[in-house]
Amino acid sequence: MTTIAEQAAAIHAQLTAPGAPFELTEVETARGRFPVYKHAPASLVDVIRQSRREDDECFLVYRDERWSFRRFYAQVDALASWMFFQGVKPGDRVAIAMRNRPEWVAVFVAAARLGAVPAPLNSFGLGEELRDALSGLDASILACDTDRLNRIDVNAVADQTHILVVGPEPEFGAGRCHAYDDVISRPVGELPEVQPSPEDPALILFTSGATSRAKAVVSSQRAVCQALYNIDYISAVSAMSSPEALARIQAMQRAPVILTAVPLFHVSGLHAQLLTAVRTGRRLVFMHKWDPATAVGMMKQEQVTQFNGAPSMVMQLLREPDFHTDEVKGGLAGLGFGGAGLPQGLIDEVLDALPDQLVGIGYGMTESNGVGAGISGDIFRLAPSASGLISPLMQVQVRAPDGSVLPEGEDGEICLRSIALMDGYLNDAAATDTALRDGWLHTGDLGHVDANGLIFIVDRLKDVINRAGENIAAAEVESCLMRHPLVREAAVLGVPDEETGEAVVAVVAIQPGEELEEPELQAFVAEHLAAYKVPSMISVQQEKLPRNPAGKLLKQQIKKQLFL
Repeated sequence: MTTIAEQAAAIHAQLTAPGAPFELTEVETARGRFPVYKHAPASLVDVIRQSRREDDECFLVYRDERWSFRRFYAQVDALASWMFFQGVKPGDRVAIAMRNRPEWVAVFVAAARLGAVPAPLNSFGLGEELRDALSGLDASILACDTDRLNRIDVNAVADQTHILVVGPEPEFGAGRCHAYDDVISRPVGELPEVQPSPEDPALILFTSGATSRAKAVVSSQRAVCQALYNIDYISAVSAMSSPEALARIQAMQRAPVILTAVPLFHVSGLHAQLLTAVRTGRRLVFMHKWDPATAVGMMKQEQVTQFNGAPSMVMQLLREPDFHTDEVKGGLAGLGFGGAGLPQGLIDEVLDALPDQLVGIGYGMTESNGVGAGISGDIFRLAPSASGLISPLMQVQVRAPDGSVLPEGEDGEICLRSIALMDGYLNDAAATDTALRDGWLHTGDLGHVDANGLIFIVDRLKDVINRAGENIAAAEVESCLMRHPLVREAAVLGVPDEETGEAVVAVVAIQPGEELEEPELQAFVAEHLAAYKVPSMISVQQEKLPRNPAGKLLKQQIKKQLFL
């Protein structure tokens, strides 16, 4: 019987051989020599140029709006022309702060078309978080919807930043803002021909990581484009290793349609869904707000063939009776979810409920442009507890706390080296040096690699809570709690939760003799942080929190005391 390793190796050899679609070569960079896909696009400018369509097929769906490719690229041209007229040039930064909607996509593509650097902000963020992210960007353009602009406050935006607003212009912003509808109605001027070098910056994404302040991850044109091509490679491996599922998909004769419920400011939403759809001409259906019953209705109406989401979203879908119908589940070609810390019960439930679909999983980080490992289809069914087969672009080492490389099968910190890694954190050399050591990205994830080349993630070293697919730095919530005048200590923890994967809970010690109620403290956090970061439970006490001799909070002890 063929092993997973033998099957994967045979497919890999066929796909990456000289002359094959995923032929590998090597490039020399300042950081060393790396394998790359020979036929991958060189820049996002090339991606857009090669992907352009001007027909009337539907590309984007949002609420009652249906955007054709013709409409979309006409708006991209108008936006790019306006940005160029405002002085935007290659390398300039274009911040985007709005919910998932077609205008988000048009702004992103227009900026990338000019060789500028799109910088999507966390659309869930409140004023402080959005202003904090914006402050270090020195953005030429801030494109936002009215809601996010109200949170940011026009007066907090640097004078040199042009503000593009989708929706009604705030009264207090009169004179500073450019209305999106006005901009796209203007004549389109001649656009410059730009060709960024592979080393030029292409993208800035924000990640919470394990610190209280979101870090801005800067990635090169080559890193992003290699990551996009790697998604094609994973799809090819899945198809070649799952002939029966592939035959079923071909027999359905459905046009590929993706239901997008994850934020576009995440690498999972941007790379695997939006940019993949741009490159392949697939239709994207945006949800205004996540709701499983609404999602099922949209899947039926739009004949959705692919859904990728957080584990909690998948769990909620499986509980909807209408999901298990021929119109919905029967039309699905594939379903994917994140690759770390999935409950085994969920994996079993998905594989049982979707026996004919290409079910897949992936492991990657913002700092690696999502590249790490991926697995789908029949191979995933053979190793459902794995987080994926290591990408051809990726070198993986598992290291002990002393930095030594551990042998196969032993758990340690997962470290990655690849052409797809970030250049670094914007304006934060210290954090960059901590994350990237001798060219290796220290992920903070605990796991091992087995003899088949499969990665298994078993835990996180970093103090990060994953709530419904959103990474929440415990330090950020603790810092917020400590700003309350009565709070003297705070410990924020992630605990298993059936609905969201992990729930955010907190224990605080307040000043002796004072009183502070849980709802009051939750409301205080909600004034400063996004709603998904607000602890669902806060235990208030006057006793000091337990610490070790070095002064570090003993969180495991706190958790045990909390749930006795």
